[in-house]
Amino acid sequence: MVGSCALCEREAVLTRHHLIPRTRHHNKRNQRDFSRELVRSVIGLCRSCHAQIHQLLNVKELEREYNTLEKLRSHPGIAEFVQWIRGKPAGFRATMRKARSLSPSA
Repeated sequence: MVGSCALCEREAVLTRHHLIPRTRHHNKRNQRDFSRELVRSVIGLCRSCHAQIHQLLNVKELEREYNTLEKLRSHPGIAEFVQWIRGKPAGFRATMRKARSLSPSA
């Protein structure tokens, strides 16, 4: 599906991002604290924004702290990335790299 990314607002092929990760849908806490619609809600994201979210946040953080679009936008790392990628042309895909180890080499 092609449309406007919910984060960076660029036109792109969109992927579905579950605001509460699917692996956490069965969690009793979710069933108690959230409505069924919220647990199953999704937003459309470009591949770069989607990859950046999963690079920065684990499923428990997504479930508990970043389960709305507004909360995702408030994360400093995501906000910085969105500001950077907004200026890139349509079709641009950022390359995600693992963070370097801070331990000294042997």
